[in-house]
Amino acid sequence: MNTAMPDDRSNYRRIERVIAHIDRYHAEKPGLDELAKVAGLSVFHFSREFRRWAGLSPTRYLRTVALSAAKRELQDRGSVLTAAWAAGLSGGGRLHDLFVNFDAVTPGEYKDGGSGIRLRHGFADSPFGRIHAALSSRGLVRLGFVDGKDGAAFLELAEQWPRATIARDDDAIAGIARQIFVKRSGAITVAPVGTNFQFKVWQALLELGSRGPTSYSALASAIGQAGASRAVGQAVGANPVAWLIPCHRVLRRDGDLGGYRWGVERKRAMLAWEYAASVGRSA
Repeated sequence: MNTAMPDDRSNYRRIERVIAHIDRYHAEKPGLDELAKVAGLSVFHFSREFRRWAGLSPTRYLRTVALSAAKRELQDRGSVLTAAWAAGLSGGGRLHDLFVNFDAVTPGEYKDGGSGIRLRHGFADSPFGRIHAALSSRGLVRLGFVDGKDGAAFLELAEQWPRATIARDDDAIAGIARQIFVKRSGAITVAPVGTNFQFKVWQALLELGSRGPTSYSALASAIGQAGASRAVGQAVGANPVAWLIPCHRVLRRDGDLGGYRWGVERKRAMLAWEYAASVGRSA
């Protein structure tokens, strides 16, 4: 299991910058000197800290996100991506040791705008950008990426829960971020709000997505509505809990990335990171 670096916050920002740089310039195959400069570290320290974070060298990671390889692997459902992922998860293995429980808030419980519900919300850093999350007594009701101002993210939460008591608690959210992205272990409960149909899709996504990349049609079949791929896609897009309900692992039938609520480039970075992790674990 990877251990946390001395300064998780600055590490998240370094990794975020490096991932964004690789995502933008992978076709040019940036070298270690260039990546270390982006991270603001010496080559030696960058290589050591990157391996500590990802479990493999930055050079090996970069190879997994090369444009030609990524395109081939993501478009061919039976190619290296699926095979490597399967190998990394074989024998009961996992990309992480997080066990996600599902305790959704029903429409009936939510109809009063969250009256009587107390939410703790806050912001933290992650390898894929700044996150905004909110917790109720039942679990994580929201986890999303913030690409604009923090205030806009809070307003969206407040509009969804107009009668809830909402308090700022960055320490609690930092602890959640640490568990999810650094320790990657333990049990965590997600308690999103949605329709009965959305609940079914999200539960199927937790099951199928834990095995690796899946598709909208596979999710539709899993909930017994094989002809509802479009509706399933809408439910996937409405997922309020990023990463833990792994909507980033849903691809189109032809292997194309498709859309992503928090940006397709972030989705590709996530898949590349998980693929690299599976290769590292199976090596």
